[in-house]
Amino acid sequence: MHKLVVLYSEPADPDHFRDYYVANHLPLVKNWPGPLAWRYSFDVAALAGETPYFAVFEADFADAAAMDAALASTHGQQLAADVANYATGGVAVINYPVQDGTG
Repeated sequence: MHKLVVLYSEPADPDHFRDYYVANHLPLVKNWPGPLAWRYSFDVAALAGETPYFAVFEADFADAAAMDAALASTHGQQLAADVANYATGGVAVINYPVQDGTG
């Protein structure tokens, strides 16, 4: 499995971010071919001190090639272009293969 994580910094207008994200961005995500599962949260907290992040999104893909194909698709490009409409505080996008830690 391969994971894509999007970390959003504090936006200029948190209410606009939440409203736009739920009403406009997530409907695009729901129709995005490729992810096996996805999730998000506006309740990002640090174990100690203040968190540098306002919100988080993560998506699971079968492998890196599936993620790359989803990101390169027309739909993936629309999602990436839409980020500028709400993420005024900046965004960090990371990805990595997931190692099984059970046992």
